[in-house]
Amino acid sequence: MSEPKRSMQAVLAGFGGQGILFAGKIIANAGLLEDRELSWLPSYGPEMRGGTANCSVCLSDDPIGSPLVLNPDVLVVMNQPSLDKFEHSVQPGGLVIVDSTLVPRIPDMPGVTVCAVPATALAEEAGLKGLANVILVGKLFAETRFCSEETIRAAVAAVVPARKKDKLAGNLRALELGIQA
Repeated sequence: MSEPKRSMQAVLAGFGGQGILFAGKIIANAGLLEDRELSWLPSYGPEMRGGTANCSVCLSDDPIGSPLVLNPDVLVVMNQPSLDKFEHSVQPGGLVIVDSTLVPRIPDMPGVTVCAVPATALAEEAGLKGLANVILVGKLFAETRFCSEETIRAAVAAVVPARKKDKLAGNLRALELGIQA
């Protein structure tokens, strides 16, 4: 197992309704549970569903200067317009995780690790429609180990609202699919 990534500046992006902000909350809650410095900054397009949505998430052991991430070391994208918008901002040595079900053009990015995961297809095949976002968080965890395994599971449990606790098992299954992807 690789050494945990102690700081991370991430951008997660996609269409509204894909759960981008929820995915960012999982990552931020993992930082919170490990008593790390963190920020979670959402950004919405003109409409909530179908418009654009992205969020910046910073995790660090040191104070965070700005919650806005302009040059992420991690980019998670769920649609082609988001990849087109953010791909050139990723730092050298960075990581890009792409939902290849919805992103037809997967770029070759010299100096950047690109992971294409058919998250939407995996979610649908597993009966977990709407949980591609959590699959991508699982892949991010598998690639970076930005927190402990116990913490990532607890973070998922923390962000599933009490009124939707019946959805927790599916979210944890989606996380596991991503970790194994």
